[in-house]
Amino acid sequence: MKSVAIYPGSFDPVTNGHLDIIERGLRLFDKVIVAILINPAKKSQELFSVEERIEMLKNSMKNIENTEVDYFNGLLVDYAAKRKANAILRGLRAVSDFEYEFQLALMNRRLNREIQTVFLMTGFRWIFTSSSIIKEAARFGGDVTSMVPEGVNLKLKEKFKNRQVGF
Repeated sequence: MKSVAIYPGSFDPVTNGHLDIIERGLRLFDKVIVAILINPAKKSQELFSVEERIEMLKNSMKNIENTEVDYFNGLLVDYAAKRKANAILRGLRAVSDFEYEFQLALMNRRLNREIQTVFLMTGFRWIFTSSSIIKEAARFGGDVTSMVPEGVNLKLKEKFKNRQVGF
């Protein structure tokens, strides 16, 4: 039986830290499905549309085998069961991430005991990065080249090309 993990998130945008978790997840699982959560409560906070995020993920992962990009709404464990996944893959950067992720993992276990949650520590070079921080830096003209795939960097520059910088 193939082991399949769901790696859920907003991926708004995908970062090199996300790609690190995907590649390392493939050392544990036969396949990783990268699943964008459609969260209506966060719609107004999104920089990229779901379609743009799917495109960026596919382009960023084109050389990573045994992966798939998808999207879902509703309960993660329901989506995982539908996709016949046996695990949820999550990346952790700091203790603050752990508290929140631990609560989610316990709720998911309560909802479906067949699906395990696996935590991977983010690679040390990506420990300070997050999509939110990267968007904020890019919004004000910061160089995020080393933190995101090349195509994502170009999309960020395009999104913020008419930004007002300064006081």
